[in-house]
Amino acid sequence: MPFDGLVMAAVRKELESELLDGRIDRIYQPSPLEIHLLTHRPGTRARLLLSAHPENARVHLTGRVRENPPSPPVFCMVLRKHLEGGRIRGIHQRGLDRVLVLQVQSYNDLGEPCLKELVCEIMGRHSNIILVNPGTKQIIDAIKRYTYAVSRHREVLPGREYIPPPEQHKLNPLELKEEEFRQALLEAPLETPVAAVLQRILDGISQVMAREILYRAGLAQDLILDHCGEHELVVLWQAIQQMAGAIARGEFQPSLVLDEQGRPREFAAFDLTHFHAFTRRQGNMNALVDLFYTAREEDQDYQSKKHSLLTVVRREMGRLSQKLSLQEESLAKAERAEEYRILGELLMANLYRLEKGLSEVILENFYDPEKKMVIISLDPRLNPVQNAQAYFKKYTKAKQTREETGNRIEQTQRELEYLKGVETAIIQATTVPELVEIREELEEQGYLKPANREKKREPEKPRPLVFTSSDGFTILVGRNNKQNDYLTLRLAKGEDVWLHTKDIPGSHVLIRTGGRTVPETTLAEAASLAAYFSRARESQNVPVDYTMCRNVHKPRGARPGYVIYTGQRTLTVNPDQELVERLKA
Repeated sequence: MPFDGLVMAAVRKELESELLDGRIDRIYQPSPLEIHLLTHRPGTRARLLLSAHPENARVHLTGRVRENPPSPPVFCMVLRKHLEGGRIRGIHQRGLDRVLVLQVQSYNDLGEPCLKELVCEIMGRHSNIILVNPGTKQIIDAIKRYTYAVSRHREVLPGREYIPPPEQHKLNPLELKEEEFRQALLEAPLETPVAAVLQRILDGISQVMAREILYRAGLAQDLILDHCGEHELVVLWQAIQQMAGAIARGEFQPSLVLDEQGRPREFAAFDLTHFHAFTRRQGNMNALVDLFYTAREEDQDYQSKKHSLLTVVRREMGRLSQKLSLQEESLAKAERAEEYRILGELLMANLYRLEKGLSEVILENFYDPEKKMVIISLDPRLNPVQNAQAYFKKYTKAKQTREETGNRIEQTQRELEYLKGVETAIIQATTVPELVEIREELEEQGYLKPANREKKREPEKPRPLVFTSSDGFTILVGRNNKQNDYLTLRLAKGEDVWLHTKDIPGSHVLIRTGGRTVPETTLAEAASLAAYFSRARESQNVPVDYTMCRNVHKPRGARPGYVIYTGQRTLTVNPDQELVERLKA
């Protein structure tokens, strides 16, 4: 993980100048594995985030305020009892381990001063936050409790002795000797990449910093140990010594690497020069870590919500597809209704030739232009009239089934098309608020149970995408059915132009005309946007209908996003991502 021992050292250095002697005013636990300490010193306030999340464990100052649960968890209550009102007297790191200890001077029940330690262990899935009494070395409580059944090294339970995480037996770059380094390096298998060996033997070094050391030494990133000679060993040692000197002096160069889309990709306590082809941002270590993990957690939240919604919608689509198949099978059987009527009438026309006890009869089908003979099965227990009536009953039942099944098939197809539109909206959603709108829609339509929202938030006004055409016209695009309804039924004026892909699920698109005539260029651009924000995004020659907004209506009781329209014309266009980027307002 990018949060290595060097990052912890840089964070610790900044925390000392920000938090030492600061008073802990409030403590919150917004999620099961995250603690926020609100501190203040004269003229300054700070929020310290401690996380024991298996993927996002870290310690840093944050500006992000998260919603807290209605009632604080047990560990939060324990921390409030022991630490609130106390002052931070020390912030320590053992070597370059990812373990940070906050020493807090507070007061016991008798009002006597006492010292407590909040130990933050940043170790991937083994991360933990543990409150310890340093005088007795006993654990007061932990955000993760476990017994020897989980870890053979130690138990983390209230009242147990606090045992630090097991030693990694790595070399501290600040105390390293050249011969010691060479020996440890060359003990690894010769086919091992040097970057992997550096990470394995040096304390506080992540994979990204190991690659940075290679780059600063002028060596290839994929260099293997077998290709290391005297020159490689010398330049590696020199690069490590330069970095160790900077660490010892506290001269960190916090760096954040951004990808092509401007999203945080990596961070480190030193400038990551081997990412020279990417944008790099320097600054405060705590601020860069906060920026990285905020973006990461937002992306994880987005991906989680998206996957959850797609799972629900695709499950329902699968159910409807099976239902439709059964309905069509039932309809195919019901299509014999006319055949039953004809057989009944043939029997009635030939009663004089029939008698009770026959199991079948061969009669001429006078409805057939070729007058072909037809074999009619009979029930020998019934007389001829009763057999004819039995066929008429089958006819009546089949006819009724055909009508009912036809209606059900139409309903199922409409629901399936609706869900296809929702699926498209989920796939094309780019932000969490868009996914929240879709979830609310699915709750309203009965596909999901309403979430238990303790605090009912004010419904936000939908925000369709806004574009400006080459001719200066405003073009609005709905990203989901809530936005589509808002755009078409609330924002649109009669003289505006409305567009939608023909018979393809997609966004409603609106050209705000202001009473002006819409040029062909703007019409073509709006149609291309409609094609891009539809299920046909990857297709070519997509048909797009357009009409005046006054011709668009929503039937009473129709599902979100469903409208009917008249007076339309059709354009054939290609979805164009470059056009989308160019026209963004």
